[in-house]
Amino acid sequence: MSAPRPYRSTPVFDQDTLPAALRARHDTKAGVWGLIRVIEGELELTYLDPQSKVVLTPGHSGLILPQQPHFVTPRGPMKMQVDFYDQHPALAASPQSTRDPN
Repeated sequence: MSAPRPYRSTPVFDQDTLPAALRARHDTKAGVWGLIRVIEGELELTYLDPQSKVVLTPGHSGLILPQQPHFVTPRGPMKMQVDFYDQHPALAASPQSTRDPN
């Protein structure tokens, strides 16, 4: 069985093109997981339920669960992209991904 593949990905954003909607509280839809991948630099991911913060880097991706409120904050120059899945992405495919916060 192969690892799940994203059904959609955002464009690559940098610290200037990152949409305001991603910098403010938002969540994924029911049945949708997001995997935030940092290509360059650092990005702070703030989970709101449960409350926690994680610094994402090129070696450490961030997993967003369905309907989990969160927002991101660039920590200087960076490039990032979000992949969307209709099932839990196999973290084995990204061995240094951050933990599932739940």
